[in-house]
Amino acid sequence: MALNLPQLRAFVAVVDAGGFGTAAADLGLSQSAVSHAVASLERTLAGLLLVRSTPVRTTALGDAVLSHARSALAATDAVVEAAARHTATAGGTVRLAATPTVCQGLLPSLLRHWSERLPALHIRVFEGSGEETEDWLASAAADAAIVVDPPPVAGREDPRAGSGALLATDPFLALLPQDHPLAGEETVHVADLADDPLILSPNGCERHIRTLHRLAGEEYTPAHRVQDLGTLISMVQAGLGVSIQPEVSRPLVPDDLVLVPITPHHSRNLVLCGPQNRPWQPAVRTLVDSVAQLPTGASGGLV
Repeated sequence: MALNLPQLRAFVAVVDAGGFGTAAADLGLSQSAVSHAVASLERTLAGLLLVRSTPVRTTALGDAVLSHARSALAATDAVVEAAARHTATAGGTVRLAATPTVCQGLLPSLLRHWSERLPALHIRVFEGSGEETEDWLASAAADAAIVVDPPPVAGREDPRAGSGALLATDPFLALLPQDHPLAGEETVHVADLADDPLILSPNGCERHIRTLHRLAGEEYTPAHRVQDLGTLISMVQAGLGVSIQPEVSRPLVPDDLVLVPITPHHSRNLVLCGPQNRPWQPAVRTLVDSVAQLPTGASGGLV
């Protein structure tokens, strides 16, 4: 039995209006279209619903069907209203803060996905250091941020995600020239790099690299600290040393350098979240909730 909503809507409108002509005007349809819809419903139900009098009257079957038809139409209207509310919250502008490496290595694929799935939502990107992104989020200069290892929140299903959505687990790797003796190895131990000058960009990664050395029982003695990742890459290319970088930086690594997994294994969590000290905008919640629908590879290939 194939019922459809236009049939039910026409039937209810005729009952409420007392006739086909007035119902047609209320629905913005022709009288013949309304009459055809009601007749089709009667054929589907194998019985008359209306007595064609002035005004029309419901039959016994019509009385039995009427309340259910009203409920079905009310439920349909509620679904449409819920979808409209969702569309309203999915619009607007979100100011999203992230570090340069995340902006370059992870964010482009995410922005492309969001533009396709949430076309009404406009995202403005603010690039800064880890400290800056956290300050912007706390001070309301940003509405959301991709942060590193936020503190866990009690009751979260995934404690790694803090109060937001886990975008990626980002392991650390050794960055080496292609002609380095260890460039072809499957893994490199931190101790194997002790004879090479260590070049670091301190933005957010240094504490993790300290942890790597602590886990390996190795002394932490960086030779150079540079602010810009491009400068770091140029120095490694020039043979001035090696570096340790997160996986998210892979798209930025030129062909004459390689990234090799490093032991002891250590990684960080990249989490999309709103502020901790104030309510989230509805659009931020929409953005965070959308992470569950991310296709494989939308997070830059990270796990």
